[in-house]
Amino acid sequence: YADAARAALPAVVHIFTSKEVRGQRSPFANDPLFRHFFGDRLDNQPQQRASGLGSGVIVSPEGYILTNNHVIEAADEIEVALNDGRKLPARIVGRDPESDLAVLQVKANAKLPAITFGRTEALHVGDVVLAIGNPFGVGQTVTMGIVSALGRSHLGINTFEDFIQTDAAINPGNSGGALVDASGHLVGINAAIYSRSGGSLGIGFAIPVSLARNVMEQIIQTGSVTRGWIGVEVQAITAELAESFGMVSSEGTLISGVMRGSPADRAGVRPGDVLLAVGGRQVNDPQAMLEAIAALAPGLKAEFQLRRGKEKLGVQVEIGRRPALSRAE
Repeated sequence: YADAARAALPAVVHIFTSKEVRGQRSPFANDPLFRHFFGDRLDNQPQQRASGLGSGVIVSPEGYILTNNHVIEAADEIEVALNDGRKLPARIVGRDPESDLAVLQVKANAKLPAITFGRTEALHVGDVVLAIGNPFGVGQTVTMGIVSALGRSHLGINTFEDFIQTDAAINPGNSGGALVDASGHLVGINAAIYSRSGGSLGIGFAIPVSLARNVMEQIIQTGSVTRGWIGVEVQAITAELAESFGMVSSEGTLISGVMRGSPADRAGVRPGDVLLAVGGRQVNDPQAMLEAIAALAPGLKAEFQLRRGKEKLGVQVEIGRRPALSRAE
């Protein structure tokens, strides 16, 4: 796999972040006697800088870099170290907290080495993958494993989840780095690990390149990500819930609330309705509904298949724009 690593390594960068934080307040700040002698000097603690590290992937010769949102979200200064040793200041082009992705840009005198994108649909369980990043800040590192599972969701990590699971060792500092296939093509952005110790236990998660590329292109074009929204609260239909409501089956997702004045409310959707399909796409659980609606363009009218009591009906809903970090779908 040396050829694959050689092809991908130049496009993987180290990201160093820092932010200014207030120094720790004196434990005697509220003591009247100490205040009598020292006055407000107890409150004027020196500013300190907290630092962090992560990884990123150069996706364009013009210096665009894809990384995780959690790597850079709290930073006020970002520096990128290239594979050849150069260090460049970076600016944030845009962030998408709901998919935990962000795009940075650096300015260089020459075109930068960009990674080649792979195809998520060509990836299979058992395929060999390499994880490239900067674990624990030790420097650029390549680890190897296989794809353990695809389409992992319901993990509670991000709002939008469709993770590639791998046993390639991923550790703190790898976040935002590249997951590449045996040809060195980017198939995912390393995002999270399952760990009880802080180290790799052989369960790592990467954001698939199909999702990452869509988010990246929207951020580069507009600075943000636009998703569909209809303004409902939903919950999964368990066997117990289906029995208590007298439902004939547990398929679909239960609409437990409708926001007043929202697209769903204007279309006549009611609490207690069961959503079965969105634009012909079957909905089996709340996550599937969220993804189906988010994929629709605001302003588009879509057919929603509902079950109300024992009756099935279709309603036309004009899709709205999803508010940032909305809790209602």
